[in-house]
Amino acid sequence: MSAGYAVLDRRSVVAVTGEDRKAFLQGLVSNDMLRVTPDHAAYAMFLTPQGKFLHDFTVVESAAVESGSDAAAALLLDPETDRRADLLRRLKMYKLRSKIALEDRAEALRVVVAFGEGALAALGLPAEPGAARPFGGGIAFTDPRLPALGARLFLPVEGPAEGIAALEEAGLVRRDAAEYDRLRLSLGVPDGTGELIPEKSIPLENRMDALNAISWDKGCYMGQELTARTKYRALIKKKLFPAAIDGPTPEPGTPVTLDGKDAGEIRSARDGAALALLRLEEVQRAAENGLSFQAGAATLTPQEPDWDSTTKG
Repeated sequence: MSAGYAVLDRRSVVAVTGEDRKAFLQGLVSNDMLRVTPDHAAYAMFLTPQGKFLHDFTVVESAAVESGSDAAAALLLDPETDRRADLLRRLKMYKLRSKIALEDRAEALRVVVAFGEGALAALGLPAEPGAARPFGGGIAFTDPRLPALGARLFLPVEGPAEGIAALEEAGLVRRDAAEYDRLRLSLGVPDGTGELIPEKSIPLENRMDALNAISWDKGCYMGQELTARTKYRALIKKKLFPAAIDGPTPEPGTPVTLDGKDAGEIRSARDGAALALLRLEEVQRAAENGLSFQAGAATLTPQEPDWDSTTKG
């Protein structure tokens, strides 16, 4: 696929400003905010105290992204558009005396993805997770989860350096966001509530550790104790798998069976590709006995993602 870009309407930008911005987020989210700079972005989650998923987002630091802003540095996050008010509400609960401000910048900044062959090079980015640089009046960064996903950009909605024009000048053509989703599903990468269930999904079942969402040495954060316990006691019995679909596309939530036995469920599917949460013992049984998974009238063929170097099964 040649290099292209798509506006990601399902994601919007919020900002955390003030001198305590990094210390504030450091005690709440799963990744190390002290490593976030204008040159390095991160991927992180906001979890429940029980270590269950609530929100995921990328984070990057910028002094002045949108036209007309002041020079105060900000941590910019891109929660899901229809859930950003929930994230802001939860963050405000922990503000207390922290010297920070929380801002919704959805009207000033848009979230864009650039993907396909040559996309990173066109933006002047290396294939290094999280590498960031100014671009088009905003900021561009290699996806901190997986460079094969391309780049994410926070670009001004208006202004003389309007970012979409800069993308096209760089040789990227506009594509539908569905094309980006097909790429993401084929790689086996979950994205927010498209695949993760708030207050239910467990990060390690969804390979968030392999997607650079968790710092194991930063110290305490919301849900840290149970997340670490899950890792070190090897409590994972299921994992999210990319799977090829042979047959009609199953709906999210469709049960997956193996030889008539419950084996998991479909989390999302599109154009012959699915993400399915499967029991590891059933994946092993299928491999050992040449059995096929079923989801409704479709047959599924799961594969272990080549980017996950964590312990399998």
